Formats: sequence, structure tokens, C-alpha cells
Amino acid sequence: MIPDALLDQTAARFPRYLRESIRIEPLEKGGSDRKYYRIALCGEGSLILVKYGNQREENRHYCDIAAFLSALDVRVPAIYHHDSKEGLIWMEDLGGSDLWQFRESPWETRRPLYRSALEQVVRLHTRGHRATATPPPRFELAFDAELYRWEQRYFFENCAGRYFGIPPATLDAGCGREPLDAIAERLDALPRVLVHRDFQSQNIMILGGQACLIDFQGMRPGLAAYDLASLLYDPYVTLTAAERNELLAIAERLYAEAGAPVEPGFREIFDLCALQRLMQALGAYGFLGLVKAHPHFLAHIPPALASLREVAARIPGLEAFRTLLERLPTAKH
Repeated sequence: MIPDALLDQTAARFPRYLRESIRIEPLEKGGSDRKYYRIALCGEGSLILVKYGNQREENRHYCDIAAFLSALDVRVPAIYHHDSKEGLIWMEDLGGSDLWQFRESPWETRRPLYRSALEQVVRLHTRGHRATATPPPRFELAFDAELYRWEQRYFFENCAGRYFGIPPATLDAGCGREPLDAIAERLDALPRVLVHRDFQSQNIMILGGQACLIDFQGMRPGLAAYDLASLLYDPYVTLTAAERNELLAIAERLYAEAGAPVEPGFREIFDLCALQRLMQALGAYGFLGLVKAHPHFLAHIPPALASLREVAARIPGLEAFRTLLERLPTAKH
């Protein structure tokens, strides 16, 4: 049921439209505390209304970050009005097509869409940390060793433990935590740029064949490879190894063209970031599915786990962790 207050507030912000002629449709999206609505305005187009709560401070900074990204020439939705007191944002409607919806299309169709998405995120990575916005938006705390360790714990607690039922004592002993801790320290030592933080297919809208970024309120300093890994090992979409390698090569060319060629060992860092991202995603699926009672997230555990096994197999020193992963069933009945 649509709250009457949303109709009243929309009519007040857009007085040229009669309240009786405004139509609001709820949209299902993600597992956050934000609620999304599509508003049709008397046959004169539409816009998106976001209602956010107070659970996450980052929601309040969405509009400032949108303006920041737009100044970098990164495509994002235009913001029409922000009522921070009520937690309401009226913004441009980018349509109903995200990159995820092309997952079954031929690679010849998907390749340019992925390239467009990579062009946008490379602009963020190569321009964002040099920007001189005054005052700058408030970003989330930077990726550091503790955040990487938190992602690892999130996996152990909510996926291996809560979902697969591995006892805590087993997870605390002999699961290869020390090499994972070393990975967290190694990633922490690398130079940071601004990253999207949740750069996956459902956060990339496609409008006129071009990618536009959404859900960037979690932006923070981090590693460019983390964003790339989020997209190329997206559990919502299956990419072949050949497609993934092709996209990595495209990204490397885009960085070089932007005057920021990747350093030697970039592919190795990409694998470490993919490991982190997949552990975070698996932890989120277990938490959202079992604690927050959104069981549809549990369906993404098998593909994410398969990708985690693939990535872990390429990283030296993770023998004990790989043994744990092999103990986890591909499908849980």
C-alpha cells in the first residue's frame, strides 16, 4: 500500500501536477532499508522516489555524492529534490533496464554494455581522488585491514556458520585464518582511489545503450580492483573465463588511456580483491536470507561459492581455506 504522505509530498514538490493524477508504483530492489517508487506524472514522464531510513548514515549523502560524480563526468541520475528531514529523494528515472537484465543476451550484445560500465568506473577511479570539490562529499570510511578482516568474518559467521552449519570451534581452528589476515594487511598497504563499493550488475542501469551508476552511497577510498572484481565475479550473472579475461583487458586499456596504467601484479591483486568481495557477498546472502528473512538471497550462494573456490585455487597459501570450501556442499537441501 502506498502511504498517502508520499502522494502529498510529491504533489507539494511538483505543484504543476494535481495530486489525483499522480500515480506511484512500489519497486522491489535489493535488501537495504531504502524503499523505491516510480512516480508517473500525468503522462508527462516519470521519476523515482527513494524513501530512506536512519539505519545507515550513508543514505543521507547520496545526493552530494551524485553531484560529485556528475562533476567527474560519471553518468548518474539527476537529483530533483532532497528532503533530508523526511528521508526522501526525487530523482531522474533511468528506466527499467539494468545490466543484470541482459544476462541471457549474446556476448556481442553484452560486451559494449560492460565496456560502458567499465568506462564509467574507470573515470571514478582515475578522477575521483584528484577532485577538488569544496566541500567534498562525506564518504564512508576507507577500506583498511580491519574492514577486509570484517568481510572475512562476515563469511565465516553468516555463510559457513549460519547457513552451512559449520560449528564455531571448527571455524576457529584450522581454517586458514592467518593467510587471510595476511591478505588483509597486504591490500591495506596498497594505494587507494575512490571506489563504488557495490559495483555489480543490478547497480548499473542501461539507458540508450549507455551505463549509468546507482546505489553509490557506500563510496569510499579503496582499491580499483575491488570494483572490477565486484562486476566480473558478480554472483547474479555468469561470465565465462574468456569473457572475464576480455573485460579485464578492456579495463587495463581504459586505465592506460586515462593516464593511469595498471601496475605489474595487477591480476594477482584482482584475485585477492575477488576473494574478499566474494566472501563479503556470501556473508551478506547468509545474513539477508536467514536473519533479515529475505530467502531469495540464498539462491545466490551456490554460484558465489563456486566462484570463491575458483579464485581461492589461484592464490598460494590458502590450502586450509580451500579444504574448508570443499567441505561446503554445492547445494544445501
